[in-house]
Amino acid sequence: MNDEAATHPLSGRRIALLESREAERLAAMLREQGAEVVACPMLAIVDPADTAPVLAWLGRFVAEPVDDLILLTGEGLSRLHDLARRAGIAPAFLTGVGRSRTITRGPKPARALRALGLSPSLRAEHPTTDGIIALLSGLDLSGRRIGVQLYPGAVDTRLVDFLRAAGAAPDPVTPYEYAANASDAAIAGLIDRMAADEIDAIAFTSAPQIRRLFEAAHASGRAESLDAGLRQTTIAAVGPVVADELKRHGLTATIVPSDAYFMKPLVSAIVAALTAPA
Repeated sequence: MNDEAATHPLSGRRIALLESREAERLAAMLREQGAEVVACPMLAIVDPADTAPVLAWLGRFVAEPVDDLILLTGEGLSRLHDLARRAGIAPAFLTGVGRSRTITRGPKPARALRALGLSPSLRAEHPTTDGIIALLSGLDLSGRRIGVQLYPGAVDTRLVDFLRAAGAAPDPVTPYEYAANASDAAIAGLIDRMAADEIDAIAFTSAPQIRRLFEAAHASGRAESLDAGLRQTTIAAVGPVVADELKRHGLTATIVPSDAYFMKPLVSAIVAALTAPA
């Protein structure tokens, strides 16, 4: 291996990124490996158009903190704290979180807790809904009041259904929404480049990115071009939730980190896959 290949193993590789919130961080890590980054941030994270349901949830939480608080995303906790701050109840909110048994799905909500000076009580072995359910299956939840921080577009009701069946009283809240970020024209341009075999790999870091990509493809009459482009482009998924969403669209992620599902392991997995001997 020559010096260039050793220090910049992705030199000559063009990788499409759809991430918005941590776009610069992820792009910088890939550029350090020599990759050319094609950025097309799909979604922006925004407050709900109607914050009243979230504020009502915060009011209930502050008045009577739950027994357990399930955090599916770090962004969700950060948004709840920010809305509580703007409502003038942040100290009471943090006190309530500190008194609750916090249950996190993965590393991001755990990091968000630590950023607030708190620590997770329990953490799912696998950062998925199934992982949370497996963890909770070994606990007596009867009669417990449980806050459930959901994420936008979550159509899977298994977690809330499981909690009710276990005798708990779940109180779900969705504290943020996704808004379109990249224009349909920008997404169409990316699809055309994939169809022309100009992209070596595409990295998906959330399930909504996938849905937005397919929606824009249909809107621009490029559904077939997208299908063709994705089948000749190496697909990377940050974790099993994203990989499962790809499967629902008939696609398989050939790159998925093996045991840690965040940005650095994703970059390491991309480097390993794209530099492996043919």
